[in-house]
Amino acid sequence: MSDILEASRAQKLDLQLKTLGPFFRITATSLQTRAELGRAEGLIRISFQGTKILHLDSMKLRRETLSMEKSIFGLGLFIGAVAIRHGYDSGCTTAQLLAINDSDLYHSKLVRFYSRLGFREVCQVSGSSIGDIPHMLVWGGVGTRMDASIEELMLKWCIRFKKNRSPQS
Repeated sequence: MSDILEASRAQKLDLQLKTLGPFFRITATSLQTRAELGRAEGLIRISFQGTKILHLDSMKLRRETLSMEKSIFGLGLFIGAVAIRHGYDSGCTTAQLLAINDSDLYHSKLVRFYSRLGFREVCQVSGSSIGDIPHMLVWGGVGTRMDASIEELMLKWCIRFKKNRSPQS
């Protein structure tokens, strides 16, 4: 976690993780303007099998982030890294999210983005079947349900935040 926070400070971002029981909120604030640039919310829950799951509920980035001079990581990757590390520290084995389907173009971009990060498609939640109702109640919308192994995400992405990494990485 310290490597993620240090890398974010180098990009003039202040990341804060706040928890209340199983719930968490991550906020990203500009160190220059003190304006909130984005936030993510979710919770740690127990599966029917008894394992812990990182439930990634929402991520919102402010419009001003579009004009920011960003690193290769981007603001969303910093916020996501804090969430994944929080899940790992909490004993989670799986991360779950819904790539919301507000529009076909945006939805396909979200699915591609999360797939590149390491998430895999689990099911489509369209609202067209009775089986979609529980998903829609939990996630608050329609889209593509996606899962990822917390351990695989950590192994794939932790090198990006390590101190003293080589210029090729």
